[in-house]
Amino acid sequence: MAFMGSESAFSSSSSTVSGFKYDVFLSFRGSDTRKTFTDHLYAALNQKGIFTFRDDEKLERGTFIAPELLRAIEESRFAVVIISQDYASSSWCLVELAKIVECMEKERLIILPVFHYIDPSDVRNLRKTFGEAFAKHEELHEDNIEEVHRWKAALTKVGKIAGWDLRDKHEAKVVEEIVGKILDKLTSTYSIVPKDFVGINSRMEELVNLLGMGLNDVRFIGIWGMGGMGKTTLARVVYDKFRHRFEGSSFLANVREECGKQGIVHLQKQLLSDTLMERNIDFSDVQWGSSVIEKRLHYKSVLIVLDDVDQPDQLEALVGMREWFGQGSRVIITTRNQHLLIGHDVAEAEIYKAKELNSDEALQLFSRKAFKKDHPSEGYVELSKKVICYAQGHPLALEVLGSFLKGRDLDAWESALGRLQETPPKKVLNTLQISFDGLEETEKKIFLDIACFFKGEDKNRVINILRTPCYKPSIDIDVLEEKSLITISKGNLWMHDLLQDLGRQIVHCESPEQPGCRSRLWHKDDVLHVLKNNTGSGKIRGIMLHSPQLVKVQLHTEAFKKMENLKFLIVENVHICEPLEFLPNSLIFLKWPNYPFHWPSEYFPEQLVAIEMPDSRIRLHSSENHTVRSRFERFCAFFVRGVLTVTRTVTKSGSRLTGSDHTVRSEFKNHVRLPKLITQGCRFENLVDANLSDCEFITELPKLWAPNLESLNLLGCKNLVKLTELEAPNLKYLNLCHCGNLVEIDECFGSLENLTEWYLNGCSKLRILPSQLRLKSLYLFKLTGCSSLEKLPNFHPEMECLKELWLTESGIREVPSSIEHLTNLDELNLQRCKNLRDLPDSIYKMQQLRLLYSPTAKLRPTCDSFDGSSGFVNMTYLSLQAYEDFPD
Repeated sequence: MAFMGSESAFSSSSSTVSGFKYDVFLSFRGSDTRKTFTDHLYAALNQKGIFTFRDDEKLERGTFIAPELLRAIEESRFAVVIISQDYASSSWCLVELAKIVECMEKERLIILPVFHYIDPSDVRNLRKTFGEAFAKHEELHEDNIEEVHRWKAALTKVGKIAGWDLRDKHEAKVVEEIVGKILDKLTSTYSIVPKDFVGINSRMEELVNLLGMGLNDVRFIGIWGMGGMGKTTLARVVYDKFRHRFEGSSFLANVREECGKQGIVHLQKQLLSDTLMERNIDFSDVQWGSSVIEKRLHYKSVLIVLDDVDQPDQLEALVGMREWFGQGSRVIITTRNQHLLIGHDVAEAEIYKAKELNSDEALQLFSRKAFKKDHPSEGYVELSKKVICYAQGHPLALEVLGSFLKGRDLDAWESALGRLQETPPKKVLNTLQISFDGLEETEKKIFLDIACFFKGEDKNRVINILRTPCYKPSIDIDVLEEKSLITISKGNLWMHDLLQDLGRQIVHCESPEQPGCRSRLWHKDDVLHVLKNNTGSGKIRGIMLHSPQLVKVQLHTEAFKKMENLKFLIVENVHICEPLEFLPNSLIFLKWPNYPFHWPSEYFPEQLVAIEMPDSRIRLHSSENHTVRSRFERFCAFFVRGVLTVTRTVTKSGSRLTGSDHTVRSEFKNHVRLPKLITQGCRFENLVDANLSDCEFITELPKLWAPNLESLNLLGCKNLVKLTELEAPNLKYLNLCHCGNLVEIDECFGSLENLTEWYLNGCSKLRILPSQLRLKSLYLFKLTGCSSLEKLPNFHPEMECLKELWLTESGIREVPSSIEHLTNLDELNLQRCKNLRDLPDSIYKMQQLRLLYSPTAKLRPTCDSFDGSSGFVNMTYLSLQAYEDFPD
């Protein structure tokens, strides 16, 4: 998985990246330490991946030092000088040492001295064996005494450098300290991040914060995101930066793929081999392997990366519990499935979500691939921006496209960009399809539905459309989100454009040459080909025909006859020339604004869930009224799920319809006369949201049974006179604003325990409300402009949720004393209440009241005294202006 550069960049050794051939040069007296301390140190350095130069044992037998040794010193960043008792007796060692000091003085090399069971002061002062050795050198090299003096100065200088004295330390501890110091220095002196890795530093910082390096707890950290987002690369960079701090480390790449090829036991063995540096680890089954991991690593501080995990059993077998590992251990898990992490007790706060590149980072990465520099070449800027827009910050897509377009001329770029929507890069789609292939069949179906039809749509609305009596797709949508295949923003379903391309490409591959044999059609040319030539089939599940500009087309009148399994039909901005003779009864969602003709003869889609046909002209002939009415009553009662709305309809001339010449639509708003769709005692078992606003034909709402109804909107139904019994125990929203002829509301509305908002503004003839209100959840109640309402209901003590009560310009003559039960009322508005008499004493028990508006002349409290529990203790605004003082 790419992030911001290919992973092959990691193959370069740290020394090469830093400009040195070797990380460490070892200087030692072979006969003293080659097979003991030096050998242990060399092995430890190699184990940590530190590139170390150690001379060949056979070279030391020569008289003169080999030129390759001096060159190796110059090409090393560190020199570990192991000064043993007979070190100074070797002229070879002293030549090495002089060269090492020379490089140190040029600031090209760092010296780390080890005093091998000798006193460092003897080295500095050339005492004992060191003094004796130099006395012999002066005698042997009398003709080159200056060279001996150079050796002596070099040894004295190194003797003064703080190092490790083995006389009072364990050799293993010294080896560990030397390796750790070198690793720390290497990490700080050059970057392990290849230059193509744009934007990784900020992401690495976020991940490191989650890791909490240095703390003694054991942490499991997740990196989660869609394919190609750089999860692996980020984990690799952090692993390479910190693995030297742990007693053992292992990076298990491509866990999903390796499990499929070689099994989990193989990965368990690799994990142990990496962390313990052992090769002969053997066991035969997963449970045995898990037990070995727990026992062998229980007291060891380890850093483990499990890359591309896709099944719970992989985590259980490799890193089953935090207790398996020693203090300070860290486990990093990369995956496309968030729920996999949560199921393994990785808290959401411990999960890093892989982020897209921002536009600047994306342009920089793309430019490095396409132009080998940080910005586009002249003439390619706008085309590059189009690529950036297409990729939407997806690192793998940017890399693939940049590499593909590198070195091509402008015509080739234009051609490549033109075909992206139809044929996205195969390498990118193959990476993304891994997630799709891991889905269950129902999850795949919904993913393709969203990719083809419902991207950007309201999540709950889509759930209502897709659900059946035995199936609700909520869990499948959750899974798609957890697997990074969709996102939910502000309640709407979204997916990356590349994932949408993947879904549509999968559908296209069902039948590349015959669109009528695919499950879903959305491309304008494909849809028109099928509908004009009547080449559809029972395989088609959904059709979306959308034109950016209004077009007129001639469809085959029986274009839908073969599509007996069609579920979705979405047609926008398309005007057909002739009416259709057939529509499938299998439809569950029909969206066709401005449909210009009547329904096909005797057509009624009994599975229909949602219908959107504003400004359509579906005509019901008078001879068919009885039949069609009864069918639409069935539709309202049993097949409407989610929203029932009613809107204005027009004839061809645009005038309103009268008499028996009616138009029936999904939205009947502002309709003057309508067939009687709702009859007495109707059962609306699945109805959730009913919008009948501005329906002038409604005079009395019949008795209804709607157990799941949550919203009822009758705004502007100006001929509505009475609200009769309604069985809607879950009603939360009730809007009766501007029902100018509404006089009476049934008692049942006073006991809707889930009602939270009730609007009666502008009901100028309203006189009768329920005698008592026991609305436990109501927090907003507005009766502004109810000029005929003289008496308020009594308020039940359980009405503790009400926050706002608006009675502006109402006709009330008094406020009931039971207002004291509104203990949490925040605002009471009595402006312009001309008939209002004295306010009751009990109003002073409303201690939470903050805002009170009342005419000055009408506020004459009779309460003479208050106990400690009375008074407007929270009042912040009190208006006592008379009615005449209020501005319009």
